[in-house]
Amino acid sequence: MGGTEAISGGKDGRGGPGNVLSGIVVAVGFVLFLGGFVWGAFVYRPYTVPTDSMMPTVSPGDRVLAQRVGGAEVRRGDVVVFNDSTWSDLPMVKRVVGVGGDTVKCCGPGGELTVNGTALDESYADTSRPDTGLAMPPGQVPPAGTPFEVTVPEGNLFLLGDRRAASLDSRAHLQEAGQGTVPRSAVTARVDALVWPSVAMLERPKTYAALPGGISGHGPLRLQAAAVVTGAALVVLGAAYGPLVRFLGRGRRERAGAA
Repeated sequence: MGGTEAISGGKDGRGGPGNVLSGIVVAVGFVLFLGGFVWGAFVYRPYTVPTDSMMPTVSPGDRVLAQRVGGAEVRRGDVVVFNDSTWSDLPMVKRVVGVGGDTVKCCGPGGELTVNGTALDESYADTSRPDTGLAMPPGQVPPAGTPFEVTVPEGNLFLLGDRRAASLDSRAHLQEAGQGTVPRSAVTARVDALVWPSVAMLERPKTYAALPGGISGHGPLRLQAAAVVTGAALVVLGAAYGPLVRFLGRGRRERAGAA
């Protein structure tokens, strides 16, 4: 009798190697699930974008995840979070168009923005010009297409919003020291993904890839998300093992009894 009970216990999910294995699976799942969240909290921080200056890339009220990086890691085309007291008391989100040594000019022969003489394909931006042709009031957004030419000082960045007619960016600070550029040290993070209300990775515009330094890669967000999803799946599968084995074992015993 004792031997029979031991064998039955192993088969109904309350003992035996299967039960041990399911426990290991659950433990590994918890490690992956919690580890992915902790890793993500260490590397990323969330922001809510309050204005429409980065449309159509980011809309007002969008929740984004920004990787904590230093300004030295930033490349052209990155959308960055930065703090500069001459611009605002709050963190701002803009796109890096020029880095130290670049000459940024508006506009080229076709009306396009150029960096070191190379015309940019800004399909990511809203460059429409809903302005009336009136002169810009002090401290206001310059009309899209307003001519300028800036040589970015070493260690600085030239920043523009994607919605040119609604973005108070480097163009509005051209008369200040540094011609509207911002020190790399002002950057606190680089936007990697939209997480609410839409979910998508923020792609780096390919137009900057041909320029010296190329474009930056994405952070470890995809890997972190995979760890969380995999961990959750392992927890569910491991936890379901015992009840599933007991259910199947009960069915076999019922069929055997009926026979």
